[in-house]
Amino acid sequence: MGWFSKQDDGFFLATVVPNGEGGARVERFLGVVHGEAIIGANIFRDLFSSVRDVVGGRAGGYERALAGARDAAVEDMTAAAKELGADGIVGIDFDYEVLGEANGMMMVAVSGTAVKMA
Repeated sequence: MGWFSKQDDGFFLATVVPNGEGGARVERFLGVVHGEAIIGANIFRDLFSSVRDVVGGRAGGYERALAGARDAAVEDMTAAAKELGADGIVGIDFDYEVLGEANGMMMVAVSGTAVKMA
């Protein structure tokens, strides 16, 4: 399709609105849908991350936790769109925010517009 799309049983996620190429055309915009997930950082992940900061490298524990939170947020958003009878979601936006007084939590929020395709 030329733009980011993740196909799943006829349901798609896209960062842009299809312009009709290949027959893809939006029939109706059903409304904004969203999903959120909040993860907490535990002491062991923090400890190993500190070691990585000194010696270099990637913080795999954080990356896996963040990927899991991102997937959960997308699943929540997709479920909300399917409840509206949508065939897909366009205009997807991801936001990441550090929460908590001691910055011990991270929120992943995703939103987009649920659409019904022609």
